[in-house]
Formats: sequence, structure tokens, C-alpha cells
Amino acid sequence: MSIGEHLRGLGGLPAYQFPDPAKDVDAQAVALSRLPAADGVAWRISADPYDAEETWPEAFGRFLDTVDPAQVRAIIVGSWADAYDNRPDDVIDAIITAREQLPALRALFVGDIIGEECEISWINQGEVTRLLDAFPQLEEFGVRGGERLEFPAVRHENLRTLKVQAGGLPVAVVRGVAASELPSLRDLELWLGTSEYGGDADVTDLAPILAGDQLPSLKRLALRNSEIQDAVCAAVASAPVVARLDALDLSMGVLTDDGAAALLGGQPLTHLKSLDLHHNYVSKEIGARLADTLTAAGVELNLDTDDAYSDEDDDGSVWRFVSVGE
Repeated sequence: MSIGEHLRGLGGLPAYQFPDPAKDVDAQAVALSRLPAADGVAWRISADPYDAEETWPEAFGRFLDTVDPAQVRAIIVGSWADAYDNRPDDVIDAIITAREQLPALRALFVGDIIGEECEISWINQGEVTRLLDAFPQLEEFGVRGGERLEFPAVRHENLRTLKVQAGGLPVAVVRGVAASELPSLRDLELWLGTSEYGGDADVTDLAPILAGDQLPSLKRLALRNSEIQDAVCAAVASAPVVARLDALDLSMGVLTDDGAAALLGGQPLTHLKSLDLHHNYVSKEIGARLADTLTAAGVELNLDTDDAYSDEDDDGSVWRFVSVGE
């Protein structure tokens, strides 16, 4: 499945698309007169992915000249030209260059690109941690796309939410996140993906995250969209970090009875406020056991199979799929 809609918001603010340049001067004046307050929305800035009249940095420059950048609290980086071929290095450079103009920026997402613009596993990325270094007050950061993504280990004092979405997350990225020191982080979400699209991490690479030593404030852990979801569940079942979580999300992957049974046989999960397992291949019997154990304890449990489907070859081989792949 592809991602079919853009982010609806970021940093607690609704998303708002910064308008393209209008050819008609009067139409442009009307569009600009209707802009919301600079601090009232998360500004999505994008360039046409195939036939852009301006580059993303040019659109961003026009944005900085139009609104009061000192009031801007959230920016969503939409499509840039030929994201299936081009890294967003000039996008990252443009944002970093403007950092003195953006003192109030607290939320940033790079790559709010949907399937019709570029499939998630085709999106080229860059060294996004440069943005974390440039904005030490940033509280929420997200990125979509794993191709050529770089995430060397960082230390960031104020980051509270980190989301990395991919059809396949490279092991170097997983290890970089796992080695990062993020003392204020409360919400970590990784889409591990599949080996077909570059997701070559295994559960041993998640060990520092599951130990939780460098994530003392973590309250929500989401390890999603993985073809090794059963192995992830088995590791989570005995992970020290789980005891202090409010929310655990193991959804969107190839979760079968093996992984669900590991959760049932591991440490108690009844302290959780929510456990999200949607898009799964769990039998009704095991699902009922999970519900009996957790729902009765007040845990909000999501066992919706969603759009999970499987194929069977003539030789009896069964193929199961993550929620978001190509």
C-alpha cells in the first residue's frame, strides 16, 4: 500500500499548504491576503515533483519573504523536484541557512510526499541530523523515505518526538537512532520496513532502544511496518524499556501468532494505556487471549486486521505483507 494523504498537522497545529506563485497579480494578492497567522498553522512548503515552476529553496525563500518567519512554529517539507532521483540537500541547506530567522521553530517534518508524487521507498533523503544540530530547540522531528537516508548518532536535549517512516529502514539509520542521546524524547516511531526496500536491520540493532538507557523520558515506542514483526515482539516481551511506557505500537507489520504469543508469555503489559497491533495476521484464538488479558485491565487494544492480506503459492508457501511497502 502507498501513503495516500498528506500530513494533516504537525506540532499540534493544522497543516496549511503555502500557495504556489500565481500568474495573475491580483489572484496572488488575494491568496496572500487570506494567509493564516504565521504561528497558527504548520506550513507545508513544496515544489511540483515533476514540472516545477520553482525549486523548493525558491518556494521557501518566497515563504520567508511573505510571512513573519520569527513567528513560525512548524514547517512541513513537501515534495521537491524528482525526489526519486534527488536528495534534499539543497532543502536542508536552505532551512539551516534560515535558522536565525526561525527562532520559534519547534516542529519539522521532511518528506511529506504521497504515493502519487513519489512512492515512499523511492524517496531519496539526506543527512537529516544536520537539522537537529542546527535547531537545538526543536521538539518534534519527522522524516519520510529511507533511500540514502543518513542518521548518525546525535545528542539533542529538547527533542520530544522522533518519527522515521520508510518502506525499508537501513541498518545504519536504526543504529544511529539507537545510539543517539535523547534525554527528553517521549515518542519514538520507526517504520522498519522490508529487506526488499532496504530494511536490513534486525532485532539486535534495536537493543539500545529496548534497554532504554539513553531514552529516560520515553512513554511511547512504535516499531512498525516490519517484516520481522514477530522477532520484534519477542524482543519487546522482555525489554526493560516497556515497563515505563504508556503506549506500545507494533502495528502495520507481519505479526502472526508467534509474535502475539511472545507478547502474552513475556512481561505484563497491563500497565499500558494502549497497545496497537493493527494490520496483523493473528488468529481469532490468540486475538481473544490478548483481549481477555489486556482489555479487562483497561488497555486500549487495537487488533484490527486492517488491509492485511497474504498470497499462497502453488507449493504452499505463504507470502504476507507489511502495510506500507513500495
